[in-house]
Amino acid sequence: MSASILYIHGFNSAPASNKACQLITVMDSLGLADQLRVPALHHHPRQAIAQLEQAISEMGRPLLVGSSLGGYYATHLAERHGLNALLVNPAVSPHRMFDGYLGTQKNLYTDETWELTHDHVAALAELEVPAPQDAQRYQVWLQTGDETLDYRLAQQYYRACALRIQAGGDHGYQGFARQLPALLSFAGISSDQYQSFDFAAL
Repeated sequence: MSASILYIHGFNSAPASNKACQLITVMDSLGLADQLRVPALHHHPRQAIAQLEQAISEMGRPLLVGSSLGGYYATHLAERHGLNALLVNPAVSPHRMFDGYLGTQKNLYTDETWELTHDHVAALAELEVPAPQDAQRYQVWLQTGDETLDYRLAQQYYRACALRIQAGGDHGYQGFARQLPALLSFAGISSDQYQSFDFAAL
């Protein structure tokens, strides 16, 4: 499948998240729905990675678009398979952030409750890879107003990659819809297919 996109949502998120819905709307409107996958990921990292590996095997060489924890997953998979990745406010070493957060969690979109355990944290640690060095394969979009993750951690970790840092914003990445043409271009979708689309209306 050519010019395909695999969207990887974040921690306690879902395909119903704002960014995912905007991307789904665009791809549907362009008649490219079959070139997009937005899986609902299991909360356990090992099962989530298995889901994503299956999607990659079916899609060929998709662009990985990862948000927050999804950016961490995307980095692991991009390094393993030599894929391109676009990361939106990605988490860096998330296993180091969960001290004190073990216990009951609730998905923000599905209301599913589950237990975050030491095994989840260990599974996240297993996915860590050395900082990517191939600037051509990575775009990293950061907003300095991210209230959940310190953007400077990603700025440092991904320093060899193509960084796009915007002042302000938030963890959800304000103005994502306006940046979608750059995402589609990075995925290999011709601008002829979306130049007349009104991204501001999303």
